[in-house]
Amino acid sequence: MSEAGGGRGFGSSVPQRAPWSLVAATAAFCLVSATSVWTAGASPMSREEKQKLGNQVLEMFDHAYGNYMEHAYPADELMPLTCRGRVRGQEPSRGDVDDALGKFSLTLIDSLDTLVVLNKTKEFEDAVRKVLRDVNLDNDVVVSVFETNIRVLGGLLGGHSLAIMLKEKGEYMQWYSDELLQMAKQLGYKLLPAFNTTSGLPYPRINLKFGIRKPEARTGTETDTCTACAGTLILEFAALSRFTGATIFEEYARKALDFLWEKRQRSSNLVGVTINIHTGDWVRKDSGVGAGIDSYYEYLLKAYVLLGDDSFLERFNTHYDAIMRYISQPPLLLDVHIHKPMLNARTWMDALLAFFPGLQVLKGDIRPAIETHEMLYQVIKKHNFLPEAFTTDFRVHWAQHPLRPEFAESTYFLYKATGDPYYLEVGKTLIENLNKYARVPCGFAAMKDVRTGSHEDRMDSFFLAEMFKYLYLLFADKEDVIFDIEDYIFTTEAHLLPLWLSTTNQRLSKKNTTSEYTELDDSNFDWTCPNTQILFPNDPLYAQSIREPLKNVVDKSCPRGIIRVREESFRSGAKPPLRARDFMATNPEHLEILKKMGVSLIHLKDGRVQLVQHAIQAASPIDAEDGLRFMQEMIELSSQQQKEQQLPPRAVQIVSHPFFGRVVLTAGPAQFGLDLSKHKETRGFVASSKPYNGCSELTNPEAVMGKIALIQRGQCMFAEKARNIQNAGAIGGIVIDDNEGSSSDTAPLFQMAGDGKDTDDITIPMLFLFSKEGSIILDAIREYEEVEVLLSDKAKDRAILKGKMIPSYIINSNPEMENEEQPSSENDSQNQSAEQIASSSQEVDLVDQESPEESSLNSHPESLSPADTDNAASISPSEQNSNPTENHETTSLDGECTDLDNQLQEQSETEEDSNPNVSWGKKVQPIDSILADWNEDIEAFEMMEKDEL
Repeated sequence: MSEAGGGRGFGSSVPQRAPWSLVAATAAFCLVSATSVWTAGASPMSREEKQKLGNQVLEMFDHAYGNYMEHAYPADELMPLTCRGRVRGQEPSRGDVDDALGKFSLTLIDSLDTLVVLNKTKEFEDAVRKVLRDVNLDNDVVVSVFETNIRVLGGLLGGHSLAIMLKEKGEYMQWYSDELLQMAKQLGYKLLPAFNTTSGLPYPRINLKFGIRKPEARTGTETDTCTACAGTLILEFAALSRFTGATIFEEYARKALDFLWEKRQRSSNLVGVTINIHTGDWVRKDSGVGAGIDSYYEYLLKAYVLLGDDSFLERFNTHYDAIMRYISQPPLLLDVHIHKPMLNARTWMDALLAFFPGLQVLKGDIRPAIETHEMLYQVIKKHNFLPEAFTTDFRVHWAQHPLRPEFAESTYFLYKATGDPYYLEVGKTLIENLNKYARVPCGFAAMKDVRTGSHEDRMDSFFLAEMFKYLYLLFADKEDVIFDIEDYIFTTEAHLLPLWLSTTNQRLSKKNTTSEYTELDDSNFDWTCPNTQILFPNDPLYAQSIREPLKNVVDKSCPRGIIRVREESFRSGAKPPLRARDFMATNPEHLEILKKMGVSLIHLKDGRVQLVQHAIQAASPIDAEDGLRFMQEMIELSSQQQKEQQLPPRAVQIVSHPFFGRVVLTAGPAQFGLDLSKHKETRGFVASSKPYNGCSELTNPEAVMGKIALIQRGQCMFAEKARNIQNAGAIGGIVIDDNEGSSSDTAPLFQMAGDGKDTDDITIPMLFLFSKEGSIILDAIREYEEVEVLLSDKAKDRAILKGKMIPSYIINSNPEMENEEQPSSENDSQNQSAEQIASSSQEVDLVDQESPEESSLNSHPESLSPADTDNAASISPSEQNSNPTENHETTSLDGECTDLDNQLQEQSETEEDSNPNVSWGKKVQPIDSILADWNEDIEAFEMMEKDEL
């Protein structure tokens, strides 16, 4: 998974082809000039308040870093819920997430330069000594080349950069003799065997001790890697070469970038997500700016900044032009197919794209940066954190949030570019949410589910490397940092590399003379070195005017107004294409629309109605395309239905001393008993039942009466356990898994079923905890005896515990915020966009429908038949489910969304008229083209179904 990071601005008065030494000398001009433009038109935050928030960031960092050093070091990461270190191989595997762990004290190395940025120079000196004394880079462990590069190699180089800076200042690090650099060089040589491929693209994983393709290496058989994995090496590898004079590192990184550039899709200038490292074939042909690609684009621009090579700038601008032409649909950034970029590849966005507004600031394209950032902020205000993925109408798609820093990064760069105090308020919100919902006694815990507020026993190293760095710099004045931050560039992991490397060992800089570049309008390059007078045209309220139309975009979420629609619909006022969710088999108008799209109904003997599309029978190419989208939506509605049939997770929140609501555990629901989503939460002290399995009448009813009973899974039905503890007077029950080591981190959500009998007699709430989460409560009982918990559908704001002695920085001091009602839990489902490709054969079971509320349909993607040339769908009565009413409210095409639609429609028309290079008509594909690409559509759809971050 790519971790996108930040960088720095470009000098606005510098010609595009100026020598980079001159550019570096004036690089701070853009950011400083923009600040003077803005402060005149906004209410600035006082120096005292900024200092207070900066000090709060320092305290938060101390809490996270101190707990890592106390409870986890020398392990790679801290497990903040269990207050211990995460050691590779000693914990249940988390799959690819564990590839970042190499038994090399990852969090300490990743945090080195953060210590200096936060003015903790003594701690930095101590940390460097620990790294040199304790860290071993020769472990027999398979690690991600990408993650090891950006976190460990980048961390060592960032630490070295600031160590020599401090040594030069004369107070600290006087003993330092490039030891971190020597470690970085050692690690660089350990990573080089990964590049032993015919293409020059590195293997995705390598064994630190044994390298690649040896029996003991346990790696080297992989064929695929992500674009970001292969394209996010040049900054660290080039810096290593410039620092040491060993040219080989920069040469290998350049070769990988050259290969990716040559393999771009030539007609769209886009790259896919996954590529075969041996053949160069695109394995996944969808393209976006989020997971899997993000930092590839980032490093092209920043390689130009650091190395001064025009070829990197030309490549970036070529890609950026394609991104803005196809992927950017302000405020959204939607994945498309590299061969058919007018068609969206999925209807959701992932959290990693939050870095892109910051990159756009560096590019100088400020308007879309403001728009996308504001959209993301609205999602955060709804869910407290940015979900790992969310749909185009802002529903949760993947509910996790591993404390990612990308949004804080973009907030920092937008503030540096605009000086708008609004972004200081955004940063303040981030601080409050982290303290309110993620802070636990032993650090900060990732969110298992942003809807429930439950935690995951995880605190990634990037949280310390990036989050606190960007938040501190957001509120810091120049004099608050002991060195000039403008003399450095940020890597994707926010490590600092000095810009003077651009003039060091310049013989390493090789111009690319073999690549062909797309001829672009010169205006595309004007953005690269922005002039603030152009960015902010004499209007101190410029950013506010861009943000204002998006203030309610999440709450009113009207997808039609913010997804791409056809030029004809804009200009003629025609109705949008029929959506599968609105289709009624008894509506004559709908049947006529289907006929126009080449879709016909066939009544089967078993009562089902089959939908079949013959694209060649459509009234026009546009109608055929609409038919493809309609059939695709039928499939996606099935996936949505299957998710909605599952009950959402619940939360167990420990509210007694010393937790005070700061530990939230993911709990599985029960299909019987009190429904916590419809009734008030249950709060009480916990007590273990006897017998512990709860399978017979309790022998300690006095111990569980009026309390929440803890029961072990196994030996009888869940409903029987519930009845036994209810008869003993318990007010609720928590069943703890008897499978030792099981965890919600690695196992799917478990929901308890009844016993096949009538369970109406069970009136208490019942929740299920896996062994790992259950042990947290059991350990708390052993240590504190009296443990009180809250059973609810969503973790409650800690303001409910105002009577407890909690530090003021944990509870928001704003009474309105304390009493604010939390948003209700949402189903982890996605409402689908109309712009999707269809597969060649699809079966969906339909029945006659009487109302719009009964229009949700199930489909069966597993019945796809690529050999067929027509689209088919059949629907059965037994599989019909009704759509929740709120689905129609949030995606309504009328009512409150109208104004937003009109504004966006007018904006789109204006932008089209002013840009002769944009042709909406290109979105209509000829029938021959559609049929020719049919197999590719099927492949892409099947890949989307399996898509993971």
